[in-house]
Amino acid sequence: MNESADAEASSDDIPTISFDDFTKVELRTAKVLEVEPHPKADRLWLLTIDGGTEKRQIVAGVRAHYTRDELKGKTIVVVWNLEPATIRGVESRGMLLAVEDEGVVRLLGPDGMVAPGCRVG
Repeated sequence: MNESADAEASSDDIPTISFDDFTKVELRTAKVLEVEPHPKADRLWLLTIDGGTEKRQIVAGVRAHYTRDELKGKTIVVVWNLEPATIRGVESRGMLLAVEDEGVVRLLGPDGMVAPGCRVG
């Protein structure tokens, strides 16, 4: 990790949450089934994902970092119980997790094969 990331992580400006708050967040694995460009935003993809119990659409701001072929079939980690949001006129029902380091974005996911819908915890 670089020094700026260390400084950000130790900042007193980051609020703490209780363990009970953390347990409310439902993180799940999801398989990316379809990848389409957002009709109103050049930096966004529309991802159809399989979260095990249902399929959903999420809007992901990773178009500058991943091609359609790199995303399709990939297993990602998603905040499953995030309140739906409308992003540039399209509903998103979840949020993928990613990390950025010096302009490089990488998606978070399992280090091996897992089924869609596995709970992260």
